[in-house]
Amino acid sequence: MSLILVLAALTMVGPFSIDAILPAFDALSTELRVDDASVQQTLSVYLGSFAFASLFHGSLSDAVGRKPVILTGCALYALASAWCALAPSMPVLLAGRAAQGLVAGAGMIVGRTVVRDLYDGPSAQRFMSHISMIFAIAPALAPIVGGWILGWGSWRTIFWVLAGYGFVIVLLTGVLLPETHPRSSRIPFRPKPLVTSFLAAARDPSVLRLSSAIALNFSALFLYIASAPAIVVDHLGLGAQDFGVLFVPLVVAMMLGSFLTGRLVGRVRQGAFVAAGFAIALAGSAFAVVYQATAQPPQTAWSVVPAATGALGVALIFPILTISLLDLRPRERGAVSSFQAFLSTLLNAVVAGVAAPLVSGSLVTLALVSGAFTSGALLLWLIHRRSHRAPSTRPDLPLEEPTDQL
Repeated sequence: MSLILVLAALTMVGPFSIDAILPAFDALSTELRVDDASVQQTLSVYLGSFAFASLFHGSLSDAVGRKPVILTGCALYALASAWCALAPSMPVLLAGRAAQGLVAGAGMIVGRTVVRDLYDGPSAQRFMSHISMIFAIAPALAPIVGGWILGWGSWRTIFWVLAGYGFVIVLLTGVLLPETHPRSSRIPFRPKPLVTSFLAAARDPSVLRLSSAIALNFSALFLYIASAPAIVVDHLGLGAQDFGVLFVPLVVAMMLGSFLTGRLVGRVRQGAFVAAGFAIALAGSAFAVVYQATAQPPQTAWSVVPAATGALGVALIFPILTISLLDLRPRERGAVSSFQAFLSTLLNAVVAGVAAPLVSGSLVTLALVSGAFTSGALLLWLIHRRSHRAPSTRPDLPLEEPTDQL
């Protein structure tokens, strides 16, 4: 149980870094004297640097071990959060957010690899679903906590809380997390082997398809997360302390999906989980388009349906596709995890910095674009599944039973 809590806490760094400051957008804009588009860049800059650094976290853990990378990343994250809290201007704040992004992914990316180091098959999927269920609390809790902090502090206090969280994780990791990557299995820490392993993973069509499917599927949900200030304040007419109306249903749906995955693993074919996840997410997007186009004004309860169904779909799909992805290249799991995180975070940076500001003015457009992301993920998954119906003959890939894996 302690291992699950530590790994879930590591994974929660990302959602807290993104979502806790959402209620503070107006306060940031007022104090630093910038417009809303500039404040939105606090998300895209963070995600852009996160994507770049994610290229290296997994490969570094393949070379020096999982625990040193996690400990160093969390300690530097705490310092970067303090930098953001002390920022006197928007350029300095953006630089601090970039520094946060460079180190925040160490726990999340390497933590997933720890799961695969320790467990195989259904056990790995079950463990991943437990982490996902605990991790699911973060997206709902973070903006609510951010709103509470604004009630007695300021946007700077939010970053001080994040700094404290980073130091707590350092202590928990140092005490409770074992090293799961023995020296005998490590790839020498030289740039060429690390780059070679990453490029090999990136050039693998199967890795590229599954990584892209995971990225698109989550971006359909992240579009709603990045658009939360517009949804809650502009469309629903609520305040900075009311972000829970969007995020609580989202987290309940994610916890339900993770619970179902953990309970039914081994009894229901994995392909059925994935198909159900895509069907639920697409049904939610279709409902949102019809409802938002006809209901004036939109009601809060029905307006959060597409985000909740998207969260349920992600919870059903993510553990299965992630384990299948890491199994494609067992010796280079760190590099594969890094590549997937890079691709997903890069797309999320585009969503936060470009897509969300463009489409969040209309709930109908928001639902259409979210549905398009989900449809793209579904298409990639179908192509991947079809390509793996016959056992692979490639020497660098394990033979697969596609109906069991996907």
